[in-house]
Amino acid sequence: MPAYKDEKSGKWFVSFYYKDWDGESRRKLKRGFETKKDAIAYERNFTVKMSGSLNMLFEDYFELYKSDVIGTVRLNTWMTKEHMIRTKILPFFTGMKVSEIKPVVVKKWHNVLLNIENAEGEVYKPTYLKSIHAQLSCMFNHAVKYYGLKQNPCKITGRIGKQKSDEEVAFWTKEEYLQFIEAVKDKDISFYAFELLYWTGIRLGELRALTKGDFNFEKKTMRISKSAQRINGEEVITDPKTPKSKRTIILSDFLIKELQDYFLKIEYFSDEEQIFPKCKTYFNKEMQRGIKKSRVKKIKLHALRHSHISLLIEMGFTPVDIAARTGHESIKVLMDYSHMFPNKQIDMANRLDKEGEYSESTEISKL
Repeated sequence: MPAYKDEKSGKWFVSFYYKDWDGESRRKLKRGFETKKDAIAYERNFTVKMSGSLNMLFEDYFELYKSDVIGTVRLNTWMTKEHMIRTKILPFFTGMKVSEIKPVVVKKWHNVLLNIENAEGEVYKPTYLKSIHAQLSCMFNHAVKYYGLKQNPCKITGRIGKQKSDEEVAFWTKEEYLQFIEAVKDKDISFYAFELLYWTGIRLGELRALTKGDFNFEKKTMRISKSAQRINGEEVITDPKTPKSKRTIILSDFLIKELQDYFLKIEYFSDEEQIFPKCKTYFNKEMQRGIKKSRVKKIKLHALRHSHISLLIEMGFTPVDIAARTGHESIKVLMDYSHMFPNKQIDMANRLDKEGEYSESTEISKL
């Protein structure tokens, strides 16, 4: 593996041949190395990576994994994955060969994660720990499936963290929401946006992607077919979160009236322009302003979706009905939200009591 020095720049470069994924021989030229050692190391790591050998360094495997996966998921999903990998995984595993990462090494990484504290002295939440572990496990699963790794060491160590937080999902009752919305009526875009978020349960990204063309006032419908994300400072329109997220929502008469009023105020907008052209930060600040002014309890912006779902549960709608409206899986609605209203358990017990009374009277009549 020879390296060469550029007499003009004083820096080192490598020039070599390698075989690509189709077995074709190709030439690679890479310049700009400060030392001969760095140039040779680059050639060695590059050829190992191109061969698909798991003797490659973990950081090189990450680049390979990235090129394989990035086009198969939503861009904002990949950005979240990459952030976790770069900040929580690469710092520990950089310099290690993939083939040498055994379960005991993963276990040591677990111990590091469990003891990391933020600026406030708090450790990571169990749900976040599980998400971090899942990213590493996905990388190893990919290596097993495509690059011949014998086993995923994460499956032997087991995961850390929890699937679901022990904390109850925070939400507003209808009365709390009505108190809040009065406090933000002074800004049209905030008022109409929060009305849609609460009364339809759509996600913020779905709201921000809405255009006039998504509404049919005659049929009283709103079409959800896209999501707006801010990625690297640029506005990007993507598909919604899941295939089930694509849906058509029937709107209440009062919402239709409100939206017609809003459309009159933005009549100069084209059918393709976003009708809520504000970023996530704006809506977060507006929510905090409304909370402070109305003195309702603090919840997160996404909790408006929880609030809508909890309202539908209280009104007696089934998980299947709710899932169709909100773009959820019905089983997820059942698992995540059924605990919100304890009186449902009381209703169940009372109705079962009646069934028990009927059964008891039947048995007695047989004696």
